[in-house]
Amino acid sequence: MNPDIPALIFPALETPGFAHCFVRRVPGIAVSADKAEVLAKLAPVHAAAVTMLGFTKDQLVTAEQVHGGNVTVATADGPRFFRDVDGLLTNEPGVLLGIHVADCAPVYVLDPVRRAVALLHSGRKGTEARITSRAIAAMLENYGSDPVDLVVQIGPCIRPPLFEVDIAALIRADAAAAGVPPEQVHDCGICTGSDTERHYSYRVEKGKTGRMLALLGLTP
Repeated sequence: MNPDIPALIFPALETPGFAHCFVRRVPGIAVSADKAEVLAKLAPVHAAAVTMLGFTKDQLVTAEQVHGGNVTVATADGPRFFRDVDGLLTNEPGVLLGIHVADCAPVYVLDPVRRAVALLHSGRKGTEARITSRAIAAMLENYGSDPVDLVVQIGPCIRPPLFEVDIAALIRADAAAAGVPPEQVHDCGICTGSDTERHYSYRVEKGKTGRMLALLGLTP
């Protein structure tokens, strides 16, 4: 790990052949209400995280993130950006999935048997649209992934009492309902709104904030 990158690693996802991290708040970068402006400022650190994981910028695939439940397949020869989706999945080495968050939950899904992954942006609306179970169904359809083999990791997100809905609990329930064994559904337990020194929080900072970056892929 690069000590200059404020990245979080989840033990449940540390599996040979897979790479992941969660880039937290970057110290010393001024934020504003303009998402594009802030992402431009954060770009060098986020690019360094991609490199740290062994990928190039051309291997990174991101999504528009419209707070919905749509997911899509990312491939090495496909688009680098997908509109109207909040979740990405792949089984191709050398494809790195990226999702930006600032209170919504990043959800990592890893299949160590079929060697496939999914990465989701799950806010209130996406969680209510059951994006996690949709992604699990898509992994079954596209890769033959059996839910009993999957590992699900919920990253930092806003939680009660700072938010009226416990999205992490709903995600856990959705994953279990889709067939993932409860002991394979992990939650880091971090509330973004309660720790704005290390995390961006859209609600607590009233929209004037940055974006954290979740990354997940099969190593090149």
